[in-house]
Amino acid sequence: MASKTYKALVCCRAGIGSSQMLKIVCDQVINEEGYPIETVTGSIDDIDGFDGDLVITMSDLADDLAQNDKVKNVVAVRDIVSKVEINERLKAFLDAVA
Repeated sequence: MASKTYKALVCCRAGIGSSQMLKIVCDQVINEEGYPIETVTGSIDDIDGFDGDLVITMSDLADDLAQNDKVKNVVAVRDIVSKVEINERLKAFLDAVA
């Protein structure tokens, strides 16, 4: 597993409902699994000022973000309340950067 702490922006288009819910579930998984990830929440507009390692978002927004040079890594989630899916995606990210 990775030895550094990764900074993740959890975002949606507006930065209100979906990203807040996704952040809550992500933080639960991160705490339960002990993943070295810290999250902040925001909207897609916050990406321009974000200097972290990872963007966590809904799968419909992930394709748009893949075109953005400022986004290093994207974790795309279909079901924002699924701990199983979020755990799989975060573990895959950490395995890829290890």
